[in-house]
Amino acid sequence: MHTDESIKDDKYSQTLILNSEQDTQSLAQQLADLPLTGSVWLAGDLGTGKTTLTRYWLQALGHAGAVKSPTYTLVEPYSIQQSDGSIKPVYHADLYRLQDPEELSFIGFDEYLDEPNALVIIEWASRADGYLPPPTLFIDMTQGDGDNHGKESRLVELRLSKAGQALDLDLSTLKI
Repeated sequence: MHTDESIKDDKYSQTLILNSEQDTQSLAQQLADLPLTGSVWLAGDLGTGKTTLTRYWLQALGHAGAVKSPTYTLVEPYSIQQSDGSIKPVYHADLYRLQDPEELSFIGFDEYLDEPNALVIIEWASRADGYLPPPTLFIDMTQGDGDNHGKESRLVELRLSKAGQALDLDLSTLKI
């Protein structure tokens, strides 16, 4: 686990420690408040909270229904009504069961990435690393040391790609 002294945050990268589900919800709300488009790659071992973060993120964006894990379908699409009346297309992808990145072309995955204003949240993007264009944002989740009154904390490292930096996003505003 990182100590506070070793955590280096700036506009383009941020490291946060989530000690509770409320912290995960808070991070999701703050991510929803960012004007993110393109893809976000969620990395982390099984059980680190990638799907939980995504569920809260979709809810914070305004999705009111159930959030299904796309483990077997690869992609779950959402059309989320925005306060200005527009619809934000959001796609939640889980590539854990992907056998070959070429499978993505068969399901029209490129169209999700090319859709204007779309946000594509991808778990296990590393399984299609050579196929996918670089994301806007990398989010890496790791389990903490369990020093949180018996509960495991999560270390979340967020890093903007060059595309994210070009959107002039500022990760230094994210706080838990």
